[in-house]
Amino acid sequence: MFVRIANLLALVLMFSSGFLSLFDVSARGETLGEYWDTAEEESKYYRIVEIPMPAGMAIEAGCFEVMTDKQLAIGTRRGDIFLVKGAFDKNPRPTYKRFAHGLDEIMGMAYRDNAFVITQQTEVTRITDENADGRADHFRTLSDTWGFRNYHEFAFGSKPDADGNVWVALCLSKSYHSDVPFRGWCLKVTPDGKTLPVCSGIRSPCGIGPNEHGVMFYAESQGPWNGSCSLKVLEQGGFMGHPVSFNWYDLAKGMGDKPVVPETRSRLMIERRRVKELVPYAVVFPYIRMGRSISGFMVDRTGGKFGPFENQLFVTDFSLSVVMRATTEKVNGVWQGACYPFREGLATGLLACQFTPRGDLIVGGTNRGWPVRGPREFAIQRLDWTGIVPFEIKTINARSDGFRLSFTKPVDPVVASDPATYSLSTFTHVYQQGYGSPEVDQTTPRVVQATVSEDRLRVDIKVEGLVQGHVHEFDLEPMREPGGGKLVHDNAYYTLNEIPSD
Repeated sequence: MFVRIANLLALVLMFSSGFLSLFDVSARGETLGEYWDTAEEESKYYRIVEIPMPAGMAIEAGCFEVMTDKQLAIGTRRGDIFLVKGAFDKNPRPTYKRFAHGLDEIMGMAYRDNAFVITQQTEVTRITDENADGRADHFRTLSDTWGFRNYHEFAFGSKPDADGNVWVALCLSKSYHSDVPFRGWCLKVTPDGKTLPVCSGIRSPCGIGPNEHGVMFYAESQGPWNGSCSLKVLEQGGFMGHPVSFNWYDLAKGMGDKPVVPETRSRLMIERRRVKELVPYAVVFPYIRMGRSISGFMVDRTGGKFGPFENQLFVTDFSLSVVMRATTEKVNGVWQGACYPFREGLATGLLACQFTPRGDLIVGGTNRGWPVRGPREFAIQRLDWTGIVPFEIKTINARSDGFRLSFTKPVDPVVASDPATYSLSTFTHVYQQGYGSPEVDQTTPRVVQATVSEDRLRVDIKVEGLVQGHVHEFDLEPMREPGGGKLVHDNAYYTLNEIPSD
């Protein structure tokens, strides 16, 4: 824990001196040591496996799709689609075949009914191989409703939902403006190409898809009107918090009036009461402690092949080259949940992830545009579960008087029933036009009771001082297994938008 604190203090010092950032340190080839200081322990449970690329080939993965139990498709930032055989093998020696090229920043891809449906910067495209020669030869635009004028106007597309719709989250123009239609919006593209506005107020998305309950979410980056990175639910008619995209409401029939946002520094909890369309963060990822630019995410539907975290979200981070976990729940009609560290030490900036038929997690990306903690310009890697169950905080759920904590393995009942085992602190962010936010309004709740379940896999903690609208930070360093083993990661963070009524 002290190594982590030292690293955090080093980062704070860097940020406080002009614009020297973690990016600058990585770009010079210097290192800060481990991120959470847990890489060696993590490797006992999840090993990193290289997916080699052909010599001289640069593959900057922006998305993945499983074609069959033997073939992976990779969509790239350079506009190619590669079909790869052997990526799922225990010791991969893959072969690559280029299926399509000439596209632009592919950040979403699915294969349905013998066709690829991809999201690129300018459109959603249906791609087929009409003469069955293994190469694309027919490209049909499904939607190009939004505008495009700048390289930074990225578009991130989901895999089709249950009705076949692709949800597209559109980055602002040059990160700060909305110069062309629907920049800063989410749009839904139907299978026949009809385009339906969903919500406004997006800043800089980097990942979109369903949560573990099948509801569409997106990953938002820290910046103006966003105090930290977060997962947010995409609600029809919702406002995600950044008002610069309001000029396109005239093109969005049925969306109603533009919301009214504050011109002074406020708090999201306060503005939620005033602006009915405003959607709060569902899961806040505390800046630097839990990534710096969260990106692609995917739900573990492997049926236990990837370990004890089935039906949880695995979230990648571009800047810090890490993978994290998240869980969500709906309380009083509002989405909220927790995030947890998982695996550090990946080789490059991560943009996408995909579970394989064997139950492994493929990750990949690039450092193009922004230096990242990982040392390589691009890489494709795989996380394989070793079959050993780590001792981890599995889930955190809100209760009317505190929280329920679940663990992957039984806890020591004496340690777990001691309220002193649980250290909690809270904070929130300023909801403001300025870039990001410090953590403010800190409090220190007190755990007054801890009740261990009969199977010792759950602990209900009673907490005095819950704060609605705050992130609740957990430090469980004293927690132990019966044999004395420590948690692999002893920190977690719950975003308490609502306190359950019972």
